[in-house]
Amino acid sequence: MAMPVPVDPAIERHPLTAVLTATLFVRFGFGITVAVFATYILGRSVGLDGSQVGVVGLVSAMAPTGEFTTVLLSGAVADRYGRFPVLFVGMAGSAILLALTALTRDPWALGGLNFAFGVGSGAILASSLALIADRSTHPERGYEMGRFDAVNLVGWIGGFAFGFAALGLLPLAQLPVVFLGGAAALVLGIVLGMWWVPSGWRATPNRSYILSKVLPAIVRRDVLLVTLPWLVIYMLIGTAFVYLGTSAAGIGIPPLDLALAIGVGGLLLVVTQPTFGRLADRFGQLRLMLVGTVGFVGAMICAALLANLGAQPWILGVLGVSVVAALAYGPASLAALADLTAAISRATTMAIYSLVISLGMIVGLAGSTGLFGALGNLGLDLFFGSIAAGLAALTTLRTLDLRRARRSGTGP
Repeated sequence: MAMPVPVDPAIERHPLTAVLTATLFVRFGFGITVAVFATYILGRSVGLDGSQVGVVGLVSAMAPTGEFTTVLLSGAVADRYGRFPVLFVGMAGSAILLALTALTRDPWALGGLNFAFGVGSGAILASSLALIADRSTHPERGYEMGRFDAVNLVGWIGGFAFGFAALGLLPLAQLPVVFLGGAAALVLGIVLGMWWVPSGWRATPNRSYILSKVLPAIVRRDVLLVTLPWLVIYMLIGTAFVYLGTSAAGIGIPPLDLALAIGVGGLLLVVTQPTFGRLADRFGQLRLMLVGTVGFVGAMICAALLANLGAQPWILGVLGVSVVAALAYGPASLAALADLTAAISRATTMAIYSLVISLGMIVGLAGSTGLFGALGNLGLDLFFGSIAAGLAALTTLRTLDLRRARRSGTGP
């Protein structure tokens, strides 16, 4: 476990501001593009048949595939040569790729661009998380991770809202403008991020970093039990990212109404994530992770009920409470992962988190489309049930491990 190093808040304020600013615009740009991707590829937002859903799923899955296959290398480079260089190079590359996406609607070309886009996304996330962990001490780590999670999710939510609004306001022929808007957001994030970074951000190489010695230290049971729950969480989130717009249109929800609902939800995240981070610092990370697990399981049960019974008020009420509880999981889990990392390999360890969420998006897209295509609503029930069961099992194992460690005197 990394020992907390006291830092001067006046000195460290600028790097944290740089990371949070860059993260906001990165996720905003990404959210815009994901919201319109299915409509952009097919030229319409409703009436998708099974083969078209498969095409959208395959092209969309290329981004998490690119992230999954390269993110450990990105983390290693960030540990070896510095966090900010990797962050800004990843953002610049992603901006170029989004601009190129506006030039074509060919699924093969979009698949290749999306794969490269995933490579940049992994580099951005691994370096950002390592920077937050570097610049926060243990008593405040949950709060700082909560702030990061809030900015990260608000960027996504704002991008989704903007993207869905564009679907309602722009003719389909003008959708390339949305991708150019995402690229512009990334460029703005680079400019503002570099403005806040001190002149010494170009770090010298870390000669003590040796990948062959680092990997065995980070692929540990405790690290895996903190990161693997994100695999099943992103099985759900990855599917929602791609099909939310077309699913809403299919049941009669206008894109502008969906954009408004998502925007309101983003305001909730601004409040809850730092607050849950503070609670994790005060009452313990495991307690907040348990609250989040209960929330996710409740949300999956409600999702299955909605698919079978429709939007009944009591289901929506329970779903709302469950979603708020589920939001406790993120800050507590990320703070726990930061506590388990050594400073020399922090970006590489954080890359494991990025690796499992990208894998979760791949598996989620494949599993949800396959089950729904074969079994209809029963397939959705199985999909939601597997997510709930997997998250509950992994959190239980983590709880038992911590209790055994405490009894033996080796745990926190």
